Amino acid sequence: MKIAVILLAALMVMALASGAYALGDSPNHATAELKDAGGKVIGHASFSEDSKGVVHLNVHVKGLSPGLHGIHIHEYGNCTPSKFTSAGGHFNPLGKHHGLNNTNGPHAGDLPNLEVNKVGEGYLSTTTDRVTLLPGPACLFNGNGTSLVIHARPDDQMTDPAGNSGDRIACGVIKKNP
Repeated sequence: MKIAVILLAALMVMALASGAYALGDSPNHATAELKDAGGKVIGHASFSEDSKGVVHLNVHVKGLSPGLHGIHIHEYGNCTPSKFTSAGGHFNPLGKHHGLNNTNGPHAGDLPNLEVNKVGEGYLSTTTDRVTLLPGPACLFNGNGTSLVIHARPDDQMTDPAGNSGDRIACGVIKKNP
């Protein structure tokens, strides 16, 4: 009888775990602590990949100027202040053109604009299937890693190389969570 109860409990745990995974819970998570040019933490980003290979990105920032700001995944995991040029260009392992509205694009690291409200707080919740947290050519942890960069102006979603989004005003290295 005890063995039957133990087997039933084990089966229930496995069923619950597989059900949770099918609903999008995945062991693949990453974060980025976003800092401004002065090194002050202004926000955080979280990345999680679901069982279908879709990466969910949530960004929350404070202290930015109101309006739209370009935000992109960049090719190097380096955020040396103050201009953040050490982050390199947009993450683009497949050699596409820039912009979500570009018929020859987008870069793997292209994202919708981040909207910042009147009190300087911004939120972005989006998904992408152009990057992965798992091994492969579009993995965010290949080579020198990657970073998340916020720009001063909106991204026009068309113009190479960065959608005329202006200076880099915040940056965070994307780090895989254990």
